[in-house]
Amino acid sequence: MNLDASLSAPARRARRIAGLGLPVLGVAGGAYVLRRPLMMSAPQCMAGQWHGCFDTFNGVMLMTLVALPLSALVVCALAYRRRAAGAASAWRLSLAEVGMVHGTVPFVWLILMPGAEPGVAPARVSLVPLRDLVTMGTLGITGNLLVFASLGAFAPVRFTALASLPRILALGAGCSVLVETAQYVLRLDRVSSVDDVLVNTAGAVLAGLASRRWWRTPARAEADRERPEPAPVG
Repeated sequence: MNLDASLSAPARRARRIAGLGLPVLGVAGGAYVLRRPLMMSAPQCMAGQWHGCFDTFNGVMLMTLVALPLSALVVCALAYRRRAAGAASAWRLSLAEVGMVHGTVPFVWLILMPGAEPGVAPARVSLVPLRDLVTMGTLGITGNLLVFASLGAFAPVRFTALASLPRILALGAGCSVLVETAQYVLRLDRVSSVDDVLVNTAGAVLAGLASRRWWRTPARAEADRERPEPAPVG
């Protein structure tokens, strides 16, 4: 039995609002808790200065939050364009596309941010599993879990081929290995660690599990293709 089909239109609308509202409340709560460190970079960011804004953790996170309304507008534009073309699941697919980019690019930027002596300090690699976890701390582990969390959550919603846990694991691991390799090759004065790959991949898989009910599985994609186009209004 399809639970969504058995619900009334107001109930389905309420579920959609709740599904969108909870992440917004989570982001707002996190921004409130971190408001003081984030606002430390506000003067440089508002003045358009690169140094002190886009080369700091606080500045990048602040600009990520500031760009949320713009991302929301892009979601709306994509969704209305899809609905005008008669596509099914317009809002879900549009949110997935924008969410993947908005939630992943800032963290990859932070990972590839140079250290104190880029190009001078020797490239460093840590290949012993679980050795670096004890030095990461709670904040470091949480940050690594979030690096590819948006990718793991939204990629299977957008792409049918990725709608399985092994494929999300492979996607998270592949992207993690790629950025760690870039750190080493570009000599950014950062440690390329196997533990970073493990934690980043775990974050992608956990986020994928959280979004599993919205995955664009082959059966759902086929149902979307067979669904009749909505009749024009007016």
